[in-house]
Amino acid sequence: MQLLQSFHIKQYLAMQRVLDNIEAIVAVGESFELRVNGYSMLPLLGYIGDVIIVRRTSFDEDIVGRIAMFRGVKGNIIVHRVLGVDAGTVCLRGDGNTAQIESVQRAEIIGVVECVRRQSGAIVSCTTKMWRFKERLWLTLPLRVRGHLLALLRRMLDYKYNKG
Repeated sequence: MQLLQSFHIKQYLAMQRVLDNIEAIVAVGESFELRVNGYSMLPLLGYIGDVIIVRRTSFDEDIVGRIAMFRGVKGNIIVHRVLGVDAGTVCLRGDGNTAQIESVQRAEIIGVVECVRRQSGAIVSCTTKMWRFKERLWLTLPLRVRGHLLALLRRMLDYKYNKG
C-alpha cells in the first residue's frame, strides 16, 4: 500500500509540474491533451474519461463561442466557454454553470479546445456542425431549465461513477 501511495504522489507531482508550465508547453507545441475533471462544462464535456485536445490560439483569433483554457485566480487550470471579448477582457462561463462568470485578459487565454477524445476512444471535433448544433441547443435553453437538467445529470453521473 505504501508503494502505491508513493507512486500516486510522484504521479501527482509530475502532473503539477506540467500544469505549472502549461503555458510554455502549449506555446511551443501545436496541441496538448488534458483529462477533464469536474462538471462545469456539462453536458458536452465532463464525463469520466474525457480528454480535451487544446491548441494554442493567436491573440487576434476570434474565440467567442469557443471553449478556452485559462488559469484561474487560484492558479488552477479552467476550461470554459467564451461569452464575449471587450477591450481585451474575456468573459467566460462553464456550460454547466448557471450563475458564475469569470473574466480574464485575452493574453491569459492559453488555448482553445479543438477536439474531445471520449472514453470509448472516439475523437469528436468541436468545430463540426453536429457539435455546434448541440452547443446552440444547450445554450438556448433558459438558465433555470439548464439548472434543473444539470442537477439531474450530475446525480446520474455521481450514481454511475461513485456506485460502490
